[in-house]
Amino acid sequence: MRLAEIFEMVVGSEAGIRFSAYDGSRAGPDGAGIGIEVRSPAAVAYLAQAPGELGLARAYVSGHLDVDGDMYSLLSRMWSLTINDIPMNQKVAAVRALGVKPLLMRMPPPPQEVRRGMLAKMGGRHAKQRDAEAIHHHYDVSNKFYSWVLGPSMAYTCAVFPAEQSTLEEAQQVKFDLVSRKLGLKPGMRLLDVGCGWGGMVIHAAREYGVKALGVTLSRQQAEWAQKAIAEAGLGDLAEVRHMDYRDVKETGFDAVSSIGLTEHIGKDQLSFYFRFLYDKLVPGGRILNHCITRPTGTERTINAGGFINRYVFPDGELESVGHLIRQMEDLGFEIRHEENLREHYAQTLRYWCANLDDHWDEAIEEVGQGTARVWRLYMAGCVVGFERNKIQLHQILGVKLDSEGDARVPLRPSVDWP
Repeated sequence: MRLAEIFEMVVGSEAGIRFSAYDGSRAGPDGAGIGIEVRSPAAVAYLAQAPGELGLARAYVSGHLDVDGDMYSLLSRMWSLTINDIPMNQKVAAVRALGVKPLLMRMPPPPQEVRRGMLAKMGGRHAKQRDAEAIHHHYDVSNKFYSWVLGPSMAYTCAVFPAEQSTLEEAQQVKFDLVSRKLGLKPGMRLLDVGCGWGGMVIHAAREYGVKALGVTLSRQQAEWAQKAIAEAGLGDLAEVRHMDYRDVKETGFDAVSSIGLTEHIGKDQLSFYFRFLYDKLVPGGRILNHCITRPTGTERTINAGGFINRYVFPDGELESVGHLIRQMEDLGFEIRHEENLREHYAQTLRYWCANLDDHWDEAIEEVGQGTARVWRLYMAGCVVGFERNKIQLHQILGVKLDSEGDARVPLRPSVDWP
């Protein structure tokens, strides 16, 4: 068994992918539109050290394995990859064919991979210093890089597409407006936006609704970008973004709280504190809109510590089911008034981001390096597949803090229908 045949066995011959390797071997259909090239023994060593998803990701990020063709199509075809599906006799044959040398090579993970030992020195999962480092790893890549991927809105969360042909920028503004309308924003209100990113929600609420909005983020680069954007928009009297942990916000008496893409970083064990903290920030009748990625059921693990996403993209990220989130909110006093799943919208959002990265590929490599650019290409294409196949979802949950009489202070029906 030659090298290309071994990789075909790992990925799956039914995937319709062509394989080539540095030893001159080939496998799979010659006319396939998607190909994998094994460029050096290091790719084999990575796969031997971490069979399956992580080993292949390390080989690709480091450049020892290459992909010819569309990354989304490749990942869609090999979605169910698992080394455990290979019969033992074929595993033994593969090891014999490879020989001992590649299996004994000790390959350090690519520098883009977070070292768990380094995080552990900063405290337990979701300690403040550790959270700050996790956010720094993912969000402080480069504002210029993010501007190429995300487009003018600089919104790194699921957009809401009113129509199939809507542009990404239109859909992001629709998302911010949907959140604003669910929160019932009106001039003179006070909004707290936790995990505010580059300030898109803060700016929208101030500009379109006359709301006094405070955003907080653990990313210094995001905060600097947002403050500059606020100043350029002439909104300094209404909008502010601070570089700080949401847990350090001292102000109270907010009419509304938006949390768009933060809950994924909170952690299952910290959810009770998180929702209690935000509950206490609201006035009676105040609303919270929690927008986050979720698991489709409560049976999956909330975190895959050894997986590609956790090692390369969202260190310490945890995803719960929407049912678990709603139960936490209800148990802490929120009345749930509306909930919806927008997973198809996130798949479409990610398609735009993937296309944007491809359009700026050479510039992205020059800005952040080939390894980081490859991490993003792999991560975003994989997420498209995940949302399409209902492996992950995106939910918006609207809660209300009732007043002392049990009044939610909401109209019988929204004055404008929510899409």
